[in-house]
Amino acid sequence: MKKVAFYTLGCKLNYSETSTISRMFEQKGFRKVDFSDTPDIFIINTCSVTENADKKCHKIVREARGISPEAYVAIIGCYAQLKPKEIADIPGVDAVLGAAEKFRLVELLDGFVRKPKAEVHASDVAKANTFNTSYSLHDRTRTFLKVQDGCDYSCSFCTIPLARGNSRSDSVNNIVKTAAEIGKSDVREIVLTGVNTGDFGIQNGVRVEKFIDLVQALDAVEGIDRFRISSIEPNLLTDEIIDFVSQSQRFVPHFHIPLQSGSNKILKLMRRRYQRELYADRVQKIKSVMPHCCIGVDVIVGFPGETQEDFLETYQFLNELNISYLHVFTYSERENTLAATLPDSVEGSTRSDRSKMLHNLSDKKRRKFYEDNLNRKATVLFENDIEDGLMFGFTENYIRVAAKYDPVLINELLPVTLTSIHEKGFVEVEEAQAEILTH
Repeated sequence: MKKVAFYTLGCKLNYSETSTISRMFEQKGFRKVDFSDTPDIFIINTCSVTENADKKCHKIVREARGISPEAYVAIIGCYAQLKPKEIADIPGVDAVLGAAEKFRLVELLDGFVRKPKAEVHASDVAKANTFNTSYSLHDRTRTFLKVQDGCDYSCSFCTIPLARGNSRSDSVNNIVKTAAEIGKSDVREIVLTGVNTGDFGIQNGVRVEKFIDLVQALDAVEGIDRFRISSIEPNLLTDEIIDFVSQSQRFVPHFHIPLQSGSNKILKLMRRRYQRELYADRVQKIKSVMPHCCIGVDVIVGFPGETQEDFLETYQFLNELNISYLHVFTYSERENTLAATLPDSVEGSTRSDRSKMLHNLSDKKRRKFYEDNLNRKATVLFENDIEDGLMFGFTENYIRVAAKYDPVLINELLPVTLTSIHEKGFVEVEEAQAEILTH
């Protein structure tokens, strides 16, 4: 029985696909092992959102070769689609598979026999036009379920449409069936993920359903206690979705909404499909019906043409918004994107300084959000995350909570009162003695 190990770079969508591909291997008689357990085959699922992700791919190949010098190394994922020939030239790589081929790798790499030259199976991204249902099962508490893939947007900084193809989705019926199957396992929470999740509903190039249809259908699925929306564009986050989540028993009050810039000038250069006024309106709408809803924000600093005044406009906009945390990305040039050709590049040191300022703002926002929730009752899903005698989990509105470790409470929903904020930034609760909320 050959041993196979997996390594995933990038987003939760990649994790869901890696998990699905690993189950395909196991169904074919391979044994999944840890990366360090001298595998016969390494599968490395790559990202290409930032330059660092590309560099990490090179490093992981070197690490794999050090662990198992004679093992077969295959590279899949976004970087593999964008730069297949470049990756094939990396010493130690045996195969590269693009977006349309990665789910067929067991078939295409017959026997996983090393050859003098790396195999390349990477067709034009236009051929990546089918939807492959994927979900993660490596963590029994939470599953990432892919509901949408690809993107029809053309943001000037983004390579994902080049790496994943056009927007496409599974059907509501199929996703509901998958969620129901997941509900028969130990999983308590499903996170809906995709490249442009809110654009759900396109099949064979035609929109046949809407994201709200999926949300309403999943809300009736038995066996799953929580559904969480991983990320949704502000222009696709409708009042109907917000109002439904506010009344739902299963969809939790947590939205992650990409902003990217608080300057309308920069948003236009980025070719985003909204202005800051729409974003502020979406935040206000959410808070009007769910005052304790957690709102996360993606923001990019150092985009070409971003002056100090533009950045300060973004900073002030975020500072005044009633949001809970930031994911800060430092802009990096990507080949074959419009942004890479724009004038007025921002110095690397300036990008770094602006990133630090927004990371500090994020810490303040999260602290304020946690303070606003102190002494409130919440429900925590405790995970197999244990440190210094404490177990950790998240409330429905995404507050990280710690309690004294009790093995009985792992993967259980527990009503608690949020009592104090630890110096390390999580909320503490008294020793958990309340009634466990079971399925």
